[in-house]
Amino acid sequence: MITVANRIFVHPEYHDQFEARFQDRAGLVDGMEGFIANQVLRPTAEGDPFVVLTFWRSREDFEAWTRSDAFRQGHSRSGSLPKEAFDGPNKLEVHDVVQVTGEVKAQEK
Repeated sequence: MITVANRIFVHPEYHDQFEARFQDRAGLVDGMEGFIANQVLRPTAEGDPFVVLTFWRSREDFEAWTRSDAFRQGHSRSGSLPKEAFDGPNKLEVHDVVQVTGEVKAQEK
């Protein structure tokens, strides 16, 4: 299993709009082969990034997603916030999962 963390620096005045994009997302990734889960993590300290964290069965499954029509379609709406909403480029990190303990379940607001 791998995780993919996309760290996105968003100016505080755009936090609500950024979060709304994910609440209204297309959800196409949910049906992709090897997709396990998606989490959007809000920063609690000023200046820290949002983290969009996805869990995948394998790196190959993640890469297949990034090459898919569903990926292009799902990300076609990502330009809905103005450039000034972001404080620099995002940073993508891929990690191999070496240990999992416990269980995390999503709790809706």
